[in-house]
Amino acid sequence: MEALQSWVRGHKLTSIGALWATAIGGSLAYSSRSRTATRLKPSLRLIHARMHAQALTLTVLSGAAIYHYYEQRTAKQD
Repeated sequence: MEALQSWVRGHKLTSIGALWATAIGGSLAYSSRSRTATRLKPSLRLIHARMHAQALTLTVLSGAAIYHYYEQRTAKQD
């Protein structure tokens, strides 16, 4: 687990980009199997997938900012 954390620290943008791409793929896969999505045009499914991926990316970025703040604050106290 520590090796993964150190890799993410060194490759922050790559990690976020991979998460974004995975979220788009997952959202498209989910919407293609959904019964209500069959009535939607492919362009609308792509827009929804992008919105879901952006929401997930913003959540991860917020979490990363909070973690960074916490890490800096504990480093100053030591």
